[in-house]
Parts: sequence; C-alpha cells; structure tokens
Amino acid sequence: MTSEHGMPLPGPAAGQPVSWAIFALARAHRALATELLAEHGLFPGQELTLFYLWENDGIPQKQLVDALRLDHSTIAKSVRRLEEAGLVRREKSSDDGRVSLVSLTPAGRALRAPIEAVWQELEDRTTAHLSADQGAAFVSLADAVLAGIDADADDA
Repeated sequence: MTSEHGMPLPGPAAGQPVSWAIFALARAHRALATELLAEHGLFPGQELTLFYLWENDGIPQKQLVDALRLDHSTIAKSVRRLEEAGLVRREKSSDDGRVSLVSLTPAGRALRAPIEAVWQELEDRTTAHLSADQGAAFVSLADAVLAGIDADADDA
C-alpha cells in the first residue's frame, strides 16, 4: 500500500498515514542533517545546543533542557560530547554548586557561521519543491500537529 503521493506504507501504518508521513519525513530530514553536520564533527541535535548558546551563553544546563524540550540525560550527553570536542565548557555556578553553567569556547563560537550555512542548505534542500505559500502552510500545519501532541501530553 502507498500514500496518495506514492510513499510506501507498511501494513500496520496504512491506517495512520499522517503519523507515517511524519516518521518518514523526520527520518529523511535527519539523514540529510547528519550528512551535512558530519563535515563539522557534529551529530544532529548538537547544533541546536550551539544555536541556543550563541544567543544565551553561560547558562544553566537545566535551561537547555527546558528550551530544547529534551530530557536531562540527552542534554547531559550532548553537552559532554561538545565539551570533549572543545566547543563548550561546563563549570559549577558560584551562586549554587548544584548548577552547571554551560559556556561556549572560542572554537564553539567560531562554528556559528559554518553551522548557520549548513542549516541554510538543509532548509533550501528541504523546501526545494515547495512554493513560499506551501512552506508557510507546512509550518502552520506542523505547529497545529505539535499543539495537539502537547495538549495530549499535558492531559496525561
């Protein structure tokens, strides 16, 4: 069975074409991001931490958890890897020793332009077959889907 756009649907997903489309899209997008980020020694998701730090340097690690909507262990692992790569540093807050502050190193700051270029290429390749109106509609639909997921999570 296939979707109306010819995307193959496994048997169990035939009744859930929206979820399957989201899965297939996310998987393809992540694969492209992986390819583009590898040139800079990063894995998908690590650039999101850097994006946030470029605007909010020297913040508690917990703020990254909240801002990026990821669990503590995922952020801790990402920050550790970025630290090992020399892109960020962690230090205890002088106000509260239980708080780890995350700051960019000069090498982390230097990656801003190259990673912004990667994201522009990712955006350009992702939207290559979309008009501006279709791109705007996609973002609006994705926001609506996310709102529904968030509402369901809040109700649970």
